[in-house]
Amino acid sequence: MLETTGEDLLVATCLAAAAQGDVSAYYDLGVAYSTGSHGVDCDLIEAHKWFNLAAASGHGEAALCRADISDEMTAREIAEAQRRAREWLSTTVRKAA
Repeated sequence: MLETTGEDLLVATCLAAAAQGDVSAYYDLGVAYSTGSHGVDCDLIEAHKWFNLAAASGHGEAALCRADISDEMTAREIAEAQRRAREWLSTTVRKAA
């Protein structure tokens, strides 16, 4: 059995909350992926995805963070992040139904 650290648990908790539509969890996951903290590697595509989901739900700070990291991404990476965000939404809506 794998041991989880406090940092890994934070991401797992945020993922569970995000699955319930928790906007703060979306933002927190964006921060984790954009900084490579809490046991995850830095991944701007994943960070953009989570900031995008938070921003679309009205989180103002997430919109600013998304804009900041977009400057460091290619158009293809941004398109991939947007695809992943749409996929996340369609998957969580199906699970909720």
